[in-house]
Amino acid sequence: MSKKWQAELAEGFADVPELLGYLGLAQSFSPEAAQRFPFRVPRAYARRMKPGDPHDPLLLQVLPGAGELVPVPGFVGDPVGDRNALKVPGLLHKYRGRALLITTGACAVHCRYCFRREFPYTESQMTRQSESEALDYLAADAGLSEIILSGGDPLLLSDDRLERLIGRLAAIPHLQRLRIHTRVPVVLPARIDAPLLQILSGHRLRTVMVIHANHPRELDEEVGEVLSRMRSAGLALLNQAVLLRGVNDSAETLCELSERLFGYGVLPYYLHTLDRVNGTAHFEVSEAEVRVLHEALRCRLPGYLVPRLVREIEGRPYKVALS
Repeated sequence: MSKKWQAELAEGFADVPELLGYLGLAQSFSPEAAQRFPFRVPRAYARRMKPGDPHDPLLLQVLPGAGELVPVPGFVGDPVGDRNALKVPGLLHKYRGRALLITTGACAVHCRYCFRREFPYTESQMTRQSESEALDYLAADAGLSEIILSGGDPLLLSDDRLERLIGRLAAIPHLQRLRIHTRVPVVLPARIDAPLLQILSGHRLRTVMVIHANHPRELDEEVGEVLSRMRSAGLALLNQAVLLRGVNDSAETLCELSERLFGYGVLPYYLHTLDRVNGTAHFEVSEAEVRVLHEALRCRLPGYLVPRLVREIEGRPYKVALS
């Protein structure tokens, strides 16, 4: 089995000055922010950044900045109530009919706006030891029809671990759908190899892959080829994006993102407002601006290319639509 993707993951940028040097940029970042929330960027993603441009929208998503250190009222450690939704280690149950497994704390890229940047993965993710407890919870609730794999990024699990986990989930008779939330196809496309596609398609559950792209330049030909292979394997492809100031807060950018996604066979699904986690206030777009942007999308795009504008609010039984 090829280990190309693991080598690429290991060879990514883990040092901010190294990435800035690669892009020919001055050493302008916050070392303290990088210590609070570690820095990681795969080279495949860095290759899509524009050299010499300190305002590159891909770079801004990963560059540790001083704004992360400024406390802002209303920004907290757990903005969507994940900790209160933990039923057993690694299992969140917020919504009727579906539950979510925190399969790992590892990600291929560390996005600075991550709503789980302060999540206590060490004690709250699903480990090999706690897996049976989580699966027993799922098996005992016949009202569950969908299981979501999240993290971290579930596609960073080894093939063996992922295949074993999906096999155990498929053995629970009332589960009908497997949903996987991942940024890997966008930032580390080498991970989507033939063995992985066989694992993702070789079971009885209907599989939905929710990728995460925020800007059209994240979707190059390499990513497009990967998405094509995922479609050919029978996976339903959706995208969720986060509205980020300085990254994608324009109607032109969001329209281009929807068009490019659909050109690659991915349906725009959600456009999230920022989850107000500590250290991310500089990314926030006001709700008034958000509504204007979404109305512009509705005026310019066919309905099936307009993502649902939503905010997650702790304690609500579904994501709240803002449009």
